Amino acid sequence: MGETGLAERVIAGDRRALARAITLIESGRTDHRAEAIALVDRLRAEGREALRIGLSGTPGVGKSTFVEAFGMHLTGQGLRVAVLAVDPSSARSGGSILGDKTRMERLSRNPLAYIRPSPSQAALGGVARRTREGVAVCEAAGFDVVLIETVGVGQSETMVAEMTDLFVLLMAPGGGDELQGVKRGIMEIADLILVNKADGELAGPARRTAADYAGALRLLRARREDPEGFPKVMCVSAMEERGIAEAFSEMRALADWRRAEGHWQARRSAQARHWFEEEVRQGLLKRLSEDPKIGDAMARLGQDVAEGKRAPAAAAAEVLAALRG
Repeated sequence: MGETGLAERVIAGDRRALARAITLIESGRTDHRAEAIALVDRLRAEGREALRIGLSGTPGVGKSTFVEAFGMHLTGQGLRVAVLAVDPSSARSGGSILGDKTRMERLSRNPLAYIRPSPSQAALGGVARRTREGVAVCEAAGFDVVLIETVGVGQSETMVAEMTDLFVLLMAPGGGDELQGVKRGIMEIADLILVNKADGELAGPARRTAADYAGALRLLRARREDPEGFPKVMCVSAMEERGIAEAFSEMRALADWRRAEGHWQARRSAQARHWFEEEVRQGLLKRLSEDPKIGDAMARLGQDVAEGKRAPAAAAAEVLAALRG
């Protein structure tokens, strides 16, 4: 099947075609990459848009349980939901477990939902390099909400913010040490912080944790693209499915405000430019690695740097000088 036929089937909502398209995007083969670029370009021409939500949180916070409860709530409203769940790849073997469908049994059987676990392939922040193109494919397939569940919490999670409309940080009830461990950069890009497991004996600690995060957010500088009251902290219980509807209501309110104020399109335009520049950088690095002359120079100078014969900056300047001819 050619790229055109596959594109038409994706647009028509064919789930097998959707899976095949994402597999094509994730492929590392050169010929597949050319086909994937043409496919995504064709699908973008449809102009379909979904609400893109990034979700991150520390291990054990209950991300999969939350995603399932959240997804079931959305589909209950008649919305079509795609979940791109990025699993960590092994640095040694390159493999990953990809167990999200197992953990989200109810949602995986829901005809209005689509779950696609993908290996991170050692990409920065646990976000597969082609995740953003997977989002575009899901949008073209007619999904209303695309949720990107990412691995862990770290400064590199800013990559998620560069491909989503809203960024949600899921946290567990904890003391002051928990708050100390959260990077300031993550707090600055979060649109909504949800303290999960706010049920049973943890209900009280969850409320105190939410108050701690709310206090920390007040110390950060207000963002121009946010209405009063955002970023916001809320308590939820994915297990008991409490607070889920309220959380989505806040997400929609923020998205609607950004659209009305012009921040929505400005954000998407800035993101598109960012990924264009990133693709150029990656392409240049690939061409450098494939140039025998430059490759030999980098190997030689790299060895000199490793042995302490040259400073890294001086060696890099020599490589760049060779590029200029």
